[in-house]
Amino acid sequence: MKHNSVDQNQPTKNKSINLNLKKMENTKSNRNGRSNGATKKMSTNVTQTENSRSGMQSSQLMQLFVEELKDIYWAEKALTKAIPKMIKNATSEELIKALQNHLMETEEQVKRVEQVFEIIDKKAVAKKCEAMDGLMKEGEEIMKESEEGAMCDAGIISAAQKVEHYEIASYGTLRQFAETLGLDDAVELLEATLEEEKAADEKLTEVAVSAVNIEAAQEQE
Repeated sequence: MKHNSVDQNQPTKNKSINLNLKKMENTKSNRNGRSNGATKKMSTNVTQTENSRSGMQSSQLMQLFVEELKDIYWAEKALTKAIPKMIKNATSEELIKALQNHLMETEEQVKRVEQVFEIIDKKAVAKKCEAMDGLMKEGEEIMKESEEGAMCDAGIISAAQKVEHYEIASYGTLRQFAETLGLDDAVELLEATLEEEKAADEKLTEVAVSAVNIEAAQEQE
């Protein structure tokens, strides 16, 4: 007579299988928990970044940045009309060349300011800059009252350098504002113009010292 064979280890095996299944489920649950936590953390970081950018866009510093940008935009556009008048009244070849070069730079600087407006998603609008307007009027008076030649050239350089110094101060401030606001592309554009203004000022000093001022000093009233 045959007897059915019973595996006495069966209950132990079943218990082991159940323990393994439970362990796998716990592991999966922990992984899902970590994954959900990481996703939630990433989502929170993105939200904080977006809120930070939104805050920057509406901050008082941003408002001041936009107003200063409008001022320098007006100034640069006005200079594209003022510099040709200086060129017309100048007699020194070195001075004429320096002014012509800076006129081309100024035309590019107008475009850079427009690019900065685009970066901050604002329409390019010019607001009359009273300071620059006063400097340009002073330059016109100097050219009108000076005799043609070295005296007028020296007067033109004086007026032009006052303009350059104003622009250097303005672009230096704008660049710093942009850096604080995290506008990296704007910083690069403003820095490029700032360096051009510094170079133009140095060139005018070179022209004045090398010839124009000496000639004006030798001329009699």
